[in-house]
Amino acid sequence: MRQSTIARTITVGLAILSIGSLYFWLSADAAMDLTERIPAPPDDTQTLQGEGSAVKIQGTLVKLDGAPADLPGAWPRFRGANFDAISSEDISPARTWPTKGPEVLWSIGVGEGFAGASILAGRVYLIDYDREQQADLVRCLSLEDGRDIWQYSYPVKVKRDHGMSRTVPAVTEKFVVTMGPKCHVTCLDSITGEFRWMFNLVREFNTKVPKWYTAQCPLIEDGKAIIAPAGTVLMMAVDCETGEILWETPNPDGWIMTHSSIVPMEFNGKRFYVYCGGNQIKGGVVGVSAEDGSVLWKTDEWKVRFNVPLPVVVGPDRLFFTAGYGQYEFGCTMLRLIETNGNITVQSEFLHTTEVFGSIQQTPIYYGGNIYGVRPDGQLVCLDLQGNVVWTSTSANKFGNGPFAIVSGLIYLMNDSGELTLAQASPSGYLPLAHAKVLDGHGSWGPMAIASGRLIVRDTERMICLDISEK
Repeated sequence: MRQSTIARTITVGLAILSIGSLYFWLSADAAMDLTERIPAPPDDTQTLQGEGSAVKIQGTLVKLDGAPADLPGAWPRFRGANFDAISSEDISPARTWPTKGPEVLWSIGVGEGFAGASILAGRVYLIDYDREQQADLVRCLSLEDGRDIWQYSYPVKVKRDHGMSRTVPAVTEKFVVTMGPKCHVTCLDSITGEFRWMFNLVREFNTKVPKWYTAQCPLIEDGKAIIAPAGTVLMMAVDCETGEILWETPNPDGWIMTHSSIVPMEFNGKRFYVYCGGNQIKGGVVGVSAEDGSVLWKTDEWKVRFNVPLPVVVGPDRLFFTAGYGQYEFGCTMLRLIETNGNITVQSEFLHTTEVFGSIQQTPIYYGGNIYGVRPDGQLVCLDLQGNVVWTSTSANKFGNGPFAIVSGLIYLMNDSGELTLAQASPSGYLPLAHAKVLDGHGSWGPMAIASGRLIVRDTERMICLDISEK
């Protein structure tokens, strides 16, 4: 398992995002085995040895002059507190904007990528990449003004492959867990930034770094970090306090890591974690027990080579799945869970092509009995739970691959070039309320975060915080 990585070249079979025809798995990863999961001493002077040598990674914590905001809102993980991209806060967002859009409260430069923010206790958390120092960079910022409170970095060589970092941290009152582009999972004290533990999934679990780097966002539940290495083990639970692995799920089918993240679900009193795994010829969906890591159900009713959007939990017994990139002839399906004599099975209720609905990157939102999402032709679509199209935003209103989220019945949508749209989230029809160009860059695909009447969005090189509250 702990073998030096050799350079390998794979053929890129998908024409996307203007990426070149060859992708190089790099052997110059400076993050080595972590036999002892202890923080680096403050005066650490250990130098990195040659490529592939087995030395511990050494991180650096820097305290800065930012201060937490006295604001109560939270968006503690990818897609928010309830994993649904819907704000549960009692706020009144503005329904109209001035020409320049909502007020920009702060703006910061970020390393090239698509990593989104999480928010808790007046702090904003982000995994970034420092190209000059060749290091993953975990940042804790003030929600008030965007100033850094602390930064924790560790050296790892990452070459630009349509950006670098693209995940969202998971944060609690005690811990923040991140996953870097080359599958380094790091746990820090969420207040002080002090190191807790780290896993190098590639070296410790034979994880294969997905094409364009990992996009799996960590999950924390009941003091445990839930991670899907999809290598020698499929999934595992790690005690955030100690770094001890509490359970592991075997991976007999050889599923590999996709860009999809883990989603929790409860069905008939059983809590489990849903994950879409895949590889060149296999793949499927699995439900893993939150109690002990055992497989409660598995299906190949949905199998995509590299899933990107998450499964969407629809009510007590259904899951909605979407795909894009032309990797599968179908764009979406609804799976229903059925329990018989204690065994859970899965049944497909419908299966539609991407012309009806699919999603390349962003995960659809289940809201008010309908599903909202942007399909590959760029149109916002409202679906009913039978998969029928209720309405579309028409070809004149396209949103590309940008993110979206819902606040108080309003949906915020970002297009590829930084234009933000506000619309009504209602099955009665597409009703836009406001538009504004809020970002000047390109590739504004990073997931949104919303808390305390503030919306955090980004393009490839800049992150901004907008005041969306009603004046």
